[in-house]
Amino acid sequence: MVPDINPPGGRTIGLLKYLYRTSDIEAHIDPHIVAAYDPFIADPGRDPSATFTELAADLDQWVDALKYKAPAKHVWHCSVRTADTDRILSDEEWATVARRIVNATGIAPEGDEQACRWIAVRHAPDHIHLVATLVRADRTQPRRHKDATRAQAECREIEREFGLRQLKKGDGTAAKRPTSAERRKAERLGQEATSRELLREHVHRALAGAADETEFFDRLAAEGVRIKKRVAPSGDLLGYAIAIVGDRNADQEPIWYSGSKLAPDLSLPKIRERFKANGNAPEPPALMERFGESAPGRARRFAAEAVDTALTALASPDDEAVAAHLVGVGEVLDALTQTTLGRPHKELQDAARTFEHAVRSHIRGEQTQMYALRRAARQIVHSGPALGRGADGATTALVLDLLILTVIAAGHWHAAHHHGQQAEAARRTAMHLRTAYRAAAADPLADMRAYGERLTARTQQHHAQAFRSALPKLADRVQVEAGWPALTAVLDQAQRAGHDTTALLRKVSAQRELYSADSVSEVLVWRLYRLDLVPAKMPTAAPANQRTAAQDLHTVPPATLASTHGARSRQR
Repeated sequence: MVPDINPPGGRTIGLLKYLYRTSDIEAHIDPHIVAAYDPFIADPGRDPSATFTELAADLDQWVDALKYKAPAKHVWHCSVRTADTDRILSDEEWATVARRIVNATGIAPEGDEQACRWIAVRHAPDHIHLVATLVRADRTQPRRHKDATRAQAECREIEREFGLRQLKKGDGTAAKRPTSAERRKAERLGQEATSRELLREHVHRALAGAADETEFFDRLAAEGVRIKKRVAPSGDLLGYAIAIVGDRNADQEPIWYSGSKLAPDLSLPKIRERFKANGNAPEPPALMERFGESAPGRARRFAAEAVDTALTALASPDDEAVAAHLVGVGEVLDALTQTTLGRPHKELQDAARTFEHAVRSHIRGEQTQMYALRRAARQIVHSGPALGRGADGATTALVLDLLILTVIAAGHWHAAHHHGQQAEAARRTAMHLRTAYRAAAADPLADMRAYGERLTARTQQHHAQAFRSALPKLADRVQVEAGWPALTAVLDQAQRAGHDTTALLRKVSAQRELYSADSVSEVLVWRLYRLDLVPAKMPTAAPANQRTAAQDLHTVPPATLASTHGARSRQR
């Protein structure tokens, strides 16, 4: 259950008209009052003779009594929404929720006869809107210090008592939630999200792997947003603000958001801390080029190395290093989102949006720790879009396979530090990444599977015996998995390049435990794939009835020879 308190407004009747409007907002169904300061208040949703003017005048009575001394922003507005998976509450239950929220926030403390006037309007099954005027009967203003925090705490208690989904307690590091007014405006403008949310994504995309401020602002301009820089008399840049083109206020002026208003870590000083991570760190080792591999594929292989290092670092007791690696992982995810086309794109976009909260906590990261990840993000962005076919699809699946493990580890780290909302964000990110992985891996695994299935029975039996020799406890499980033919194909390619497949299997299985994997065979495919044993594009195997076992085991296709040249020296 999420309470959302908006900044105070100045027109009671304007808000009422919106809450009761049904003509152009499909989500507004049967608007009516479920609770109010006065149980006999006239409800325009139930009484045909009641008017918005009369209801607004009723709520504004103590405000109007103050005349010129009345606060200009006197309308308090709070929506309270249940989770998608929650049951539908009755009007009586929503009335209880409303009374508890106005009590907890200081709007109308229980038993206080001088409290503010308020109503709760329900116009959809899953939420209500609380409207109050911020003048009490004794002509004073209510004590509502930290009303949002108190509303959140009360909702946690209501969730427990009502048997609803229990959300995690926040720690103040989340980005500011868009207001109801912002959401309504986004609907009118036909935007998929509010301007605040869209601008936050634009900044994240521009920041992913950017080398310095110049590149950051150039890429931000390329995103198509308005940019306003705050410059000191000395010429030094002090800050920035951005706006969506076409998003204007009543005076037809652009609506600007500073970086700090978008998210705590997007202010210019915080962004500059990331650029310091570039520093004078040494260049990472170059990856061997594979025959037929594209620049996006090579960039993703480099990113896989960086993400694997981050995954190891998440088990470190150095919390500052872990926090920095999480920021870097977020940049890699942002870079993948903007360069991965096809079926995985939407899930990657949702994953990046969700993980955005999991990178922030009160633990300050040691920025130099994220150098490799920022460089990986930069390579991904500058290598261009990956089409999702052939090597592009395989390397995308490779890095996503590692990102899933890394995000799960991030969730465990947050949970151990009692960062409830961040741990939940990591859990949901992993769900999106799993879906993206399945979309990215489908074609390359199908190619590998087709190759493996076309090997002779004798060759398949040979690789099965090698697997049983290396991992006897997993053999029965793995050899009935759907991914077994793909693993057979990779083992076949490795053997053709002169490798001892039994030794390779033992080596990659020792990297991390395998028993918890949904598909052990697929995990091993990608661990072996990282060793540069497989060509960028899997060669086509001749039908088994046209091949001999000797050909299968000893003949190396020219493309494979070119792609694995020097591979023995790269075993790791």
